[in-house]
Amino acid sequence: VSKSSPEKIKSPVKTEEDRPSKPKPPTAAVPPEVRSEKPHQEDMHKITSEGKGDLGKPIASTFLEGFDKQKAIDLLYWRNVKQSGAVFSSVLLLLFSLTQFSVVSVGAYLALAALSATISFRIYKSVLQAVQKTDEGHPFKAYLEMEIALSQDQISKYADKILLYTNTCMKELRRLFLVQDLVDSLKFAVLMWLLTYVGALFNGLTLLILAVVSMFTLPVVYEKHQAQIDQYVGLIRTQVNSVVGKIQAKIPGAKRKEE
Repeated sequence: VSKSSPEKIKSPVKTEEDRPSKPKPPTAAVPPEVRSEKPHQEDMHKITSEGKGDLGKPIASTFLEGFDKQKAIDLLYWRNVKQSGAVFSSVLLLLFSLTQFSVVSVGAYLALAALSATISFRIYKSVLQAVQKTDEGHPFKAYLEMEIALSQDQISKYADKILLYTNTCMKELRRLFLVQDLVDSLKFAVLMWLLTYVGALFNGLTLLILAVVSMFTLPVVYEKHQAQIDQYVGLIRTQVNSVVGKIQAKIPGAKRKEE
């Protein structure tokens, strides 16, 4: 009995000694838990960083990305009446102001108006916070934290477009002034001759106002009366082509372009 009792005593001791080794599965199971938590923390960090990236995205690049060709068409076709009306009235007001005052005066008045609005709103919010005893902070804090600079990709993108348009314009002017095609050069000369009369009647700002009014009215009119306008334009184009053909036939060395 005395022998068996030590064995019985030792057996629990062995089990206790084995207990430190038994937690190995839990220790082995802990790293997966840690590994499963780490991606979760990394994902949370990515989400927060992406959220910050969206908030910190430059306003200029966001505006340029958002303002595409389709939105410009919707603006000119008055798909959203309030938005188109606001843009149209603002541009016209600015152009009419430039006809009465200098560019410096108009810029100064616009800056004063904007400053008056922002300063008044800042004082109003400060007084409101003092009365209500709240601590909301600066009313324009979200806008102050936004980045307004253009990104390098945006600059390179629009610089490439400007460079392409400039090179195309220079090549076309060289072709017209050096009379690569006689008929095209004559057309350009007639256009410049007509512009001398237009310039005598209107100045640059008046032409710009007429261009803005036409941009916001002609697309809507054309959309409503497309069939009739296309018919009259086709007749005028036929008459012009016949006149140009007769002139080409009488001018030596002028070759008619293949349509």
